[in-house]
Amino acid sequence: MTDINTDINATATEEAPVLEQDVADESTPESATATQSEDSEQPAVGGGKAARLERDGEIAADYLETLLDIADLDGDIEVDVDGDRAAISIVDSDDGRAPRSLVGPRGKVLEALQELTRLAVQAETGDRSRLMLDIAGHRSTRRTQLESVAHEACEKVRSSGQPQSLEPMSAFERKVVHDAVLKEGLGSESEGAEPNRRVVVLPA
Repeated sequence: MTDINTDINATATEEAPVLEQDVADESTPESATATQSEDSEQPAVGGGKAARLERDGEIAADYLETLLDIADLDGDIEVDVDGDRAAISIVDSDDGRAPRSLVGPRGKVLEALQELTRLAVQAETGDRSRLMLDIAGHRSTRRTQLESVAHEACEKVRSSGQPQSLEPMSAFERKVVHDAVLKEGLGSESEGAEPNRRVVVLPA
């Protein structure tokens, strides 16, 4: 169990820039401004897409189940399709709680584990996977928090007429904020370098 957690944490440190790019690139550009990010990527299209996503989910579930068994960790694995990607969740089971330790500070361990799972799927299928992994509802909880942060920032920008800079965030978190700001009718952009890259909310 100690060795697996060490490997996962090491991956979080060594591959963080790749993870940030992967998350930001996979639906709309990270920035909510009209300029598309240079890292953006068009999702795969073609027949049999639903079947491919289901296959990705099954491979990912098998991989994660093996990891949990090796580490003697509890948790059930749920597989779904969310839009144009497979969605995998490790949730509480009858035997115990899902391992919150696999989320890690600022979700770094979760991001690393997601990348490892994507690589496992790619090794099996030969295609790059865009699956999203969640553990114990971390992403959904964090999404709600970030939408509130974005709303408050938009209110400050409207009242002051000045840009509002937010705290450093992961690519997943920045994407959530950009989407929320766009819904508020304002623009936003990301600035800075990892790991201190952040969202700036702009006046209309």
